[in-house]
Amino acid sequence: MLAPLAALAPSTNRMATVVGSEVRLHVAQREQLRVVVPATIIAQPESSVFLPIRVQPVAEIPGRSFVRVRGLPTTAALTEGHSIAPGVWAVPLHTLTELKVNLPTGVSGQSELVITLVNVDGTILAEASCALLVGVIAQTVTPNLAEQSKGALDPEQPRDEMSAQERQRANVYLKKGDEQLATGNFGTARLFYERAATAGLAEAALALARTYDPNELKRLNERGVQPDIELARRWYERARQLGASGIDQHLQRLGEP
Repeated sequence: MLAPLAALAPSTNRMATVVGSEVRLHVAQREQLRVVVPATIIAQPESSVFLPIRVQPVAEIPGRSFVRVRGLPTTAALTEGHSIAPGVWAVPLHTLTELKVNLPTGVSGQSELVITLVNVDGTILAEASCALLVGVIAQTVTPNLAEQSKGALDPEQPRDEMSAQERQRANVYLKKGDEQLATGNFGTARLFYERAATAGLAEAALALARTYDPNELKRLNERGVQPDIELARRWYERARQLGASGIDQHLQRLGEP
């Protein structure tokens, strides 16, 4: 017996064809909307820097929706859209390809940007976050680390045994990650954890996995940070490969892949 049309999930497109007394349903699944941003943006005072934001898939974006950017330095300005509160901007979707942040003289430090796709009725459709590093804070990130932050690191990348010098450097990155996490700068913390984990430090891979784990974020009451179950699972697995213990319980709470 065919289910009533109303019983179908709201995330599907539905079409019905009547053939005699038979109703054939053609169901096209919609892809989930997502906001894609880099983990970290590095800039200097008195400059303009691109703020690359993509919303996917384009075909699923409701009309008249827009992007809201929160967490900007209050003296900074975007080249598109308009300010709706200190550090908060509303940006039309068609302007995203040209969007930049104008940073005046005297701005330095780090900000956690939260980028949200918002429907015209105020409904949040998708959300992501990234770290904006300006000035002296940006200089603490090595050129190699900044280059790696442009793309996702591979948790399964094989590594040789760490030397004492590499382990010491990885522990420095781990400590910096912990410091950033303690102040709520998850984007920057992830950047340092990635560097240490990629070097082969199990504690860093475990710490990085937790920043993507929705259960850990809920425990920390971090509602503005975007979880990612797939990345959490992959970094937990990497932590286990590197010798971390107690990984099974984290994976069990994440559920089946």
